[in-house]
Amino acid sequence: MEISSEQSSQPASRLALWSLGFRPFFLFAGIFAVLSMALWMFIYVFNLPYATTGISIYQWHAHEMIYGYSMAVIAGFLLTAVQNWTGKPTASGKALIALVLLWAVARMAMLFGDRFIAIAGFFDMLFMLGLMIAVAMPIAEAEQWEQLGVLSQLILLMLGNLSFYLGALGLLLPGAYWGIYGGLLLVVGLILTIARRVVPFFIERGVGYPVQLYNARWLDNTSFVLFTLFFIAELFLATPGLVFVLAGALFIVTSVRLYGWHTAGIWKKPLLWSLFIALLFIDFGFLMFALNIVIDVPRLLAIHAFAVGGVGLITLAMMSRVSLGHTGRDIGNPPLVVSIACLCLIAAALFRVVVPLFAMEQYQMWIMVSQVLWIAAFALFVIRYLPILMRPRADGRPG
Repeated sequence: MEISSEQSSQPASRLALWSLGFRPFFLFAGIFAVLSMALWMFIYVFNLPYATTGISIYQWHAHEMIYGYSMAVIAGFLLTAVQNWTGKPTASGKALIALVLLWAVARMAMLFGDRFIAIAGFFDMLFMLGLMIAVAMPIAEAEQWEQLGVLSQLILLMLGNLSFYLGALGLLLPGAYWGIYGGLLLVVGLILTIARRVVPFFIERGVGYPVQLYNARWLDNTSFVLFTLFFIAELFLATPGLVFVLAGALFIVTSVRLYGWHTAGIWKKPLLWSLFIALLFIDFGFLMFALNIVIDVPRLLAIHAFAVGGVGLITLAMMSRVSLGHTGRDIGNPPLVVSIACLCLIAAALFRVVVPLFAMEQYQMWIMVSQVLWIAAFALFVIRYLPILMRPRADGRPG
């Protein structure tokens, strides 16, 4: 369903940046996506010294992409969507400022490697706990218990982040691995859940002609069961044969779903084709996990199909769409920069995931190209959307 701020009860005179969750979290997520990836490029490509002891530099990078960038986007989306779903206001003003500050302090502490990791963990846990409360309160007030599935995934993400910090502090031996890898899979699972709710709605109402897309309860149930089993098998069981079967089955089920959601009109709408291609990358990730067992496709490439092409692209597209819709602008005709940014990110995913399959000897160069394209995509988003996110709605309504 399209999320909107029609039910917002916030006065239009309030500072626009803090009037609804998507504004600060999307803005700071975009800035963080640029800065953290630039830092990672200097560390990985140019060997910038970066001291870590309890975790590796790769774990630092992965953690900040999942629990730093992705969680900021998730927070902004849910604080906005839950208000629409329930008709009850979510955090704004001082409460929203407090949530953003908790997130930001954790990110600043993590910039120093693991020197202040206990401080980062403390503020990260407070942020995620505060976010869960901010999401749970309107759901409980509206008695919309069907929304508890989304809340349960937030709880699992918080447990995953806690696992990471316990591992980094030496209190849980496999904790960092569980937290990072489990966190990525949980974000992918949350994307699949949200996509089922909103993407068909967006497409049916956005292509400009009557169309009814194919959805089926058996697809919903099968996808949920298969992904849950895939999560357990991949994270805890280390059974390649089972992962092969589950990943292959998920590729088939997800492909059927995307086929049912396809209509030619999406390719004329940037905020539709970007969402669709992101889901194709997740689908491709399942295929790569299956092929990893058969023809030894590097598992790291499958992971980045999820991370760059899936999570990265769909979050950029959703931030672009929600920011337009909730500031009273036309989502059917977004600024040209949206298409350019999404194309940059698609190219980043191709260089990170597909090109290495054919030229692995230049692997580091492909990673650097991907990093530059990622930075360009989110820099374009920040530059174009900064005034949109800072200013009141174009139509004068609150939100």
